[in-house]
Amino acid sequence: MKIGIVGNGSIVKTALGCLQEAKIQTAALWCRNGEKGKPLCEQYHLKQYTDYDKFLQDDSFDTVYIGLVNSLHYAYALQAVQAHKHVIVEKPFVSRYGEALRLIDEAEQNQVMLFEAILSRYSRTYQALIPHLDEIGDLKIIHGNFSQYSRRYDAYQEGKVLPAFDPELSGGALYDINVYNIHFAAGIFGMPSHVQYIANKGFNGIDTSGVLTMDYKGFQSVCIGAKDCASPCGTVLQGTKGYIELPGRPSIIDHASLHLNDSQEPISLDVPEEGSAMANEFLRIQEVIAQQDWNTEAAWLIRTKQVMNILDQARVSAGIRFAADEEPEFTIE
Repeated sequence: MKIGIVGNGSIVKTALGCLQEAKIQTAALWCRNGEKGKPLCEQYHLKQYTDYDKFLQDDSFDTVYIGLVNSLHYAYALQAVQAHKHVIVEKPFVSRYGEALRLIDEAEQNQVMLFEAILSRYSRTYQALIPHLDEIGDLKIIHGNFSQYSRRYDAYQEGKVLPAFDPELSGGALYDINVYNIHFAAGIFGMPSHVQYIANKGFNGIDTSGVLTMDYKGFQSVCIGAKDCASPCGTVLQGTKGYIELPGRPSIIDHASLHLNDSQEPISLDVPEEGSAMANEFLRIQEVIAQQDWNTEAAWLIRTKQVMNILDQARVSAGIRFAADEEPEFTIE
């Protein structure tokens, strides 16, 4: 896998460092503003493009990583798969469910692989806890909390709208951080029977925090995401015979412990991994591409589609509108 990078924001800077850590070759970078992209290109010895068509014609890389604002994910990813490039799209995948369906269909038609860069999906510890679910009895509650006070919230309160709080750019707490809680539950249990999102909204209608519930007909998943306040983060799966606890932000899953009602000592479910979570994410994707593991890619995309469906339902229930909602509906033939 050889990577071409799209964007120059903070997530791109992090990704470039992690790609270097993973020893994955990065060949080129596209950025609309050449002056802003130049320092990164010089630091990582990348070819620089300001013309996206010419960037996609470059055959020195086979995979495109898209680290743009949320509202641009769909258009840039669509053009990349149509140029026969594998594509890694930062979370959230796109702005709405219809975009996800169209993009996945285009990737299949062009016989290229498509991935969502959602860190928790690629965690070995996340996968390792699944076989232990039966040990906690009948699952009743999943509780996930990702609350961190955004460094951009002070500016927002003063009326300055940055991308993280801009409905024109598909921002908000649901898409920025609560999406990790949703991925955690849906990644194991799939699509719920009912979704409801109760949000605290700012002056422009965007959600600055909120609580999402998902009904799985037998147990409930409660997802808390906040950018306007902070608290200890973590995830707990609660059953009739015990619980599984994952401390810390749901974006990075590196610790999990099993607690049984009839045992005083917790059982560690940790699977140690070398390197950073994002480096391991890129390595796992590289492995799937190298092995042409279409089954794994398809399974991941099923979960991505389900999460996008949940996000759409959540926004409808909370009355949150994006600029992307004004685009014509997509139909898949």
